[in-house]
Amino acid sequence: MERGRWGRVSRGMIPLLALHTVSEYSRLDRKPPVTASLLAANTIIYLRPKFINPLIPTIDQVWFNPHLILKYKDLKRFFLSPFFHINESHLVYNMLSLLWKGIQLETSMGSAEFASMVATLVAMSQGVTLLLAKSLLLFFDYERPFYNEYAVGFSGVLFAMKVIVNAQSDDYTSVHGLMVPTRYAAWAELFLIQMFVPGVSFLGHLGGILAGLLYLRLKASFSGSNPVRQLMRGFSRALSWPLRLMKNLLRIQPRITGRGTAGGRSARDTLPMWRCDACTFDNSGRLNVCEMCSTGRTDDGPSFPVPTSEIHDLPLEELRRRRIQRFGR
Repeated sequence: MERGRWGRVSRGMIPLLALHTVSEYSRLDRKPPVTASLLAANTIIYLRPKFINPLIPTIDQVWFNPHLILKYKDLKRFFLSPFFHINESHLVYNMLSLLWKGIQLETSMGSAEFASMVATLVAMSQGVTLLLAKSLLLFFDYERPFYNEYAVGFSGVLFAMKVIVNAQSDDYTSVHGLMVPTRYAAWAELFLIQMFVPGVSFLGHLGGILAGLLYLRLKASFSGSNPVRQLMRGFSRALSWPLRLMKNLLRIQPRITGRGTAGGRSARDTLPMWRCDACTFDNSGRLNVCEMCSTGRTDDGPSFPVPTSEIHDLPLEELRRRRIQRFGR
């Protein structure tokens, strides 16, 4: 790789990548725009043409280094390091992998969902890698090479995408000549690359695999296709929970008094009373036998509506006392 006045000059691998990308896209009815944008962004950042060179940081400013990120809270290293590559072969290998995985995922889930997934995987893979490096330092006092290592490249996100692509497959696939179940292909590739390719970031690739598994778990746990949206809704509900609790506690319930609906008497509270032919005692409409003399009820006796609530409020002895006072019996 050579470096010109305003950026890098390709030695032939990037034109082959572009030719392969054009060939793949020409066969598609629907051209995935997000995948194409990611390919273009990574390539442009690597080539650093004149018009963009002053606008983007150098690779020395964005190396993913857990120590520097945590010590200086350097979010630039956290979010930008996946889009930088060390050399041309590093870039082309990652972009070919992105082309294959991106076309499959974007055409199946849609461009908006795919863009959201990529953004989520960038943050998750970087975060998991940072957490792993810090945990090794705290619990095992293992500082080198993980906590102070420098790494760049899109491979962590690609490992996460590989987990998502292969999650539901029961077939077998070849990983560098080794046949393994497709759903475990990312794990096999992790160890094979670590064994045969020197200088790769084991922790970065492992963080990508764990980020893919976490994404699938979140997607399965929440309804909807976008875990980020569900997380944001859950976070919003968590923040509003104290307000909802106070509102429920302070809510004043209307006090209901009296009988019937809204404290008044309904039509069911008024029943016709009937007067006994034998003793002229006014009986409740609910009775078929006179309460005073046990004479059976007839339909010839006069009846008139009396609120049953008044009858129910008086005991039987009081009703008899009033009848004796009225008729002398």
